[in-house]
Amino acid sequence: MSCDHMTAQSCKVQGVFMSVSEVGAAPTVVLDAGGDSTIPIYVGLWEAISISNALNSEMLPRPITHDLIVELFRNFEIILDALHIDSLEEGVFYAKLLLRQGSRTEVMDCRPSDGIAIALRYRAPIMIEDTVVESAAVKKDDLPRMVDLKDYL
Repeated sequence: MSCDHMTAQSCKVQGVFMSVSEVGAAPTVVLDAGGDSTIPIYVGLWEAISISNALNSEMLPRPITHDLIVELFRNFEIILDALHIDSLEEGVFYAKLLLRQGSRTEVMDCRPSDGIAIALRYRAPIMIEDTVVESAAVKKDDLPRMVDLKDYL
């Protein structure tokens, strides 16, 4: 496969969990990578709560940052075509928002956690590069103990 032609697959967010191990607990977003493969992405607690709210269609009384961004997009007729998780370097995932307004397109760098929180609210596809899936996929059985975020908090 040539490097200039990368391919990505669509993935779903399985859930938001606290990954519990001897060293402590870490908020984790688990993406479904097809079959029995998952991709755990460790995120900040606030991003985890925001993603969990979006998954459960829970709106807070006041808009949080991710709600505000989506509202801005909608009010200025900016279309979010997709979130693209495109690389993994030294354990850190990188992502981009693919945006369109009329005939203009923009690609904006973002943290995957923010991108996922925004894409879920916008109902935009979450795409992940095949090379990232190959290097980051973990079999469901090999994940650390996962406790649903809501149960943990």
